[in-house]
Formats: sequence, structure tokens, C-alpha cells
Amino acid sequence: MIERKNKTGLIIGILLLVIAVLLIIMVYAFAVKPAITGNIIKAQNEGYEYAFIQIAQQAITCQPVPLRIGNQTINMVAVECLPQECLQQAQLQ
Repeated sequence: MIERKNKTGLIIGILLLVIAVLLIIMVYAFAVKPAITGNIIKAQNEGYEYAFIQIAQQAITCQPVPLRIGNQTINMVAVECLPQECLQQAQLQ
């Protein structure tokens, strides 16, 4: 009879431990991980915004800004910096 109580207590203890581990996994999957992912996405968006602002600020100084896209490099300049003849030709096309 005493052995049976010990076995029952051991089984209950193991089941409680399994339930606790499953609860920890669920809390991580549904609360912690999305919060971490959200912070990472927010930081990425802020990085893109910062880079775009830096490029735009350099372009409005009428200096070409080299941008690498794959194996190609393009030079970006603000439209306001182009000669009037170029702007008129672009409007005709």
C-alpha cells in the first residue's frame, strides 16, 4: 500500500512537471517570441527610414549619391538639381 502511494505521488509529480514545461513553452510561443519579433521588425523599419533620410539629405545637396543595386551602381540626384533642359525634355516624353 505504501509503495502504491509513492508510485502515485511520483506519477503526479512527473505529470505536473510535464504540464509546467508545456505551459512555459506556450508562454514563450504566444507572448515572448512575438514581442521579440515585433521589436526586431521595428528596429529594421527604423534602420530603413534612417538610411532613406541619409540618402535624401545627401541627394538634395546636388551631389550624386551612388547606390548599389545588385551588380549595378546608379547615381541618384534630386530632380530639383537637374538642368531645366533635362526637366523640359522629360516632360515632353
